[in-house]
Parts: sequence; structure tokens; C-alpha cells
Amino acid sequence: MVTRAALETPWLAPVVVAVVVSALVTGLLLRDRRGTTPVANTDDLRRVPALRAWRVRYRALRVTLALAVATAAVAAAVLAARPVTVQERTRELANRDIVLCLDVSGSMLRYDEQVVATFERLVAGFTGERVALSVFDSTSSTVFPLTDDYALVTDQLRIAREAFAAPGSGAAEELFRGTGGIEGQASLIGDGVASCTLLFDQHDADRSRSMVLATDNEVWGDPVYTLSEAADLAAARGVVLHALYPAHRDMGAATPAALRAAAEGTGGTFAAAEDADAVPAILAQVQQAQLAAMEADPEQVVTDDSDVWVWLLYGAGLAVVVLAWRVRA
Repeated sequence: MVTRAALETPWLAPVVVAVVVSALVTGLLLRDRRGTTPVANTDDLRRVPALRAWRVRYRALRVTLALAVATAAVAAAVLAARPVTVQERTRELANRDIVLCLDVSGSMLRYDEQVVATFERLVAGFTGERVALSVFDSTSSTVFPLTDDYALVTDQLRIAREAFAAPGSGAAEELFRGTGGIEGQASLIGDGVASCTLLFDQHDADRSRSMVLATDNEVWGDPVYTLSEAADLAAARGVVLHALYPAHRDMGAATPAALRAAAEGTGGTFAAAEDADAVPAILAQVQQAQLAAMEADPEQVVTDDSDVWVWLLYGAGLAVVVLAWRVRA
């Protein structure tokens, strides 16, 4: 952060000083033209100690008065130009987009709760990353799009966690709305991954894109995209897929193998959904391998900084009044 003093209208300062100096010079010239009345036989008075001391005090008062007037003029000139403090703050923005893509079929709800709870804790450490949440079963529903509004993200993740913990609640019904659009079908994994892939905007921007997918890869129905086709779509759009799988469930070797192949084919990872360290490890890997910092345009914060000059003008003005009265006396 760079801090500097500045004037909002700097051209006003020399204008005010010029006006004040002109007024002073004009006043002195008029005074000299009026002149003084000579008095005879006053040479000896100049040698009187009391008079000499008076003349010294008088000259000192006049010099001090001139300095006070000059100080008041400078203070007035600066105040007219409006003194400010300018702070230039350059922020580093984490250049990452992360979509949390959750299979909300009945077999995955308790794992979804664990994943969301972990993500909810980790969001507190984010600084500029954009996060989105999408849930799917036979169809997909976007809970919230990519955003760096962490208050909103934290609130929505909390609501989702509570919904996963109580599947029969009103919160769960609201969360799952839009995910059962095709009757008689469920867990259309490829379509869910494809929908999550489409949440990544700014395709031309230099941003890393990661998807955290939690699913058992148990398809019930006829999806538009197979998992491998959806993974290819993600890879084509620069999205890295990280898969979380309920490892304790025995659904044959082909199911997790296909999910692992899809994830690793995009450059991503494959981990157990019940592993409490899985999500932090994924995010740590994303941060280590894909974090890019970009310098945002400097943010200027302008703060009025006239207090010192106001008090200086008050003090100098008061001094001018007192000193002028003493000079006249």
C-alpha cells in the first residue's frame, strides 16, 4: 500500500497565495505613499534606552505579524486546494474458480454432508477464489453460481449441510428442487458433470478451473452424456475434475475405476469421500499447482486531510488579530 499527500485542486494554491501577496504589497505601497510627518530635534530620542527597546519590540511585532499573515495565507491557499491523503492499494486476487458438484441421490446424502461441512470450514481461508455449488440427480440445479461473496457462500453451504443432515426437511426439499426432473431416472452422472462444467464462465480469462465431484457413479437411466464424454467436455474447457467416491461401498471394480479414469484424465485426483482430509488435500493441490496471482487495478482511497491546515489557519488568524492590535497600540 502506497500513501501520499496530494491536493485535489493544486492550481488554487498559487492563485490564493498570489492574491494575498498582491494585497500585502498594495497595502505596503499605499502606506509608504502616505509617509510620515517629520519632527524636529528628535535625534537624541533615538539614543534613549527605553525608546530603543520600544523600537526593537515594534519591529519584532511587525516581523512576527508579517510571518503570521504569510502563514495564514499559505494555510488558506492549501485549504482552498483541498489537501487529501491518497492510499493506493494493490490487491492480489486468487485466480481460481471452484465448482462443488454433488450427486444428491439417496445413497450419497451423508457423504455430501461431510464434503459440504469440510468446504464450509475451508471457505474462511479463501481470498478471492470464486466458488459455486451445483446439485444433481436426474437433472441439475444450481444452488449458487460462481461468486467470491463469502458471506453468501458460507450461508448457502450451511443451509445445504443442514439439508443433507435432514433429507425429509423443508430445507432439503428446497435444495433438491429441480434435481428430479426426469421421472424414473436417477444419478445421471455424466449429465451432472456436464452441467457443472457449464457453470465456468470467463473461458477466455486466465483463471484455473477445478470441479470437486462427489458421486458413487451408480447410474440409473439413460444420460445424454456418459461420464467419459462429460470428462472430455470438462477437459476441453480447461476444467480439472477431482472425484470423491464412497470407498466402503462394494459396487464392483468397474464403477470406481471409471470414475478414477475420468478424473485423472483431466489432470485431477481420485479420493475416498469419507476421508476427512480428502477435500483439504484436493484444495491444497489445486492451490499448489494452479494458483495464479493477478494484480488488480490499484484501488485509490482518498481521505480529506485538512484538519492540520484548519487549525493552522485559525492559529495564524488569531495571531494576526492580536499582533495587529499590538502594532497599532
